[in-house]
Amino acid sequence: MAEWINIDATDGSGSFKAYVARPKGGSGPVVVALQEIFGVNVGMRQICDDLAAEGYIAICPDLFWRMKPGVDITDKTKEEWDQAFHYFQNFDHAKGHEDIAATVAKARTIEGGSGKVGAVGYCLGGLLAFMTAVKTDVDAAVAYYGVGLDTKVSEADRITNPLLMHIAEEDGFVDKAAQAKIHQALDGHGQITIHDYAGVDHAFARPDGQSWNGEAAELANGHTRTFFEKHLKG
Repeated sequence: MAEWINIDATDGSGSFKAYVARPKGGSGPVVVALQEIFGVNVGMRQICDDLAAEGYIAICPDLFWRMKPGVDITDKTKEEWDQAFHYFQNFDHAKGHEDIAATVAKARTIEGGSGKVGAVGYCLGGLLAFMTAVKTDVDAAVAYYGVGLDTKVSEADRITNPLLMHIAEEDGFVDKAAQAKIHQALDGHGQITIHDYAGVDHAFARPDGQSWNGEAAELANGHTRTFFEKHLKG
């Protein structure tokens, strides 16, 4: 059960689309899924479909719509990587946070929603999930290998709801120094739990991705599943 919906931007500049996957019963807690640098592509839609199979309404907003609506590419070719980095480098984070907040607000009132809302993000979306925990009232958030997250750790004192973080120890985009900075700043935070995965690279949990690692992905996704069950279904 999947569809596309429109969400109005809060700055009056228009509306953007979001992919929505629903569980068989049509109702449940809502999880906002935050994209990588490849848009709302087949991998992100698969993540939403998997969340729906676990009993959640999953919403994945098109966060690149202000540059180009409907970006849907993979990590398979250099041309696509070049496109992806173009969007990443030109992404307006402030506007992105506004669009995520609008999506969270929509999730609170969406038909069939329980009122509980979580967020999960990957890569760029991992950073955005962390900032969503900072800037919105989501009940729980999960950040997979967030790029640039080490530059935002000073914001963590504004996080008041549970946050789960997954770090790839051999992440080509988040080096050892950045990982150490994250741990130094966040390990003592009462709302934050961090799991590290040895021997795996960035995007180890990307469905059908080049760096997919089944064992690490299963472990991380199991932690995420338990986390959301506790904080969104409990």
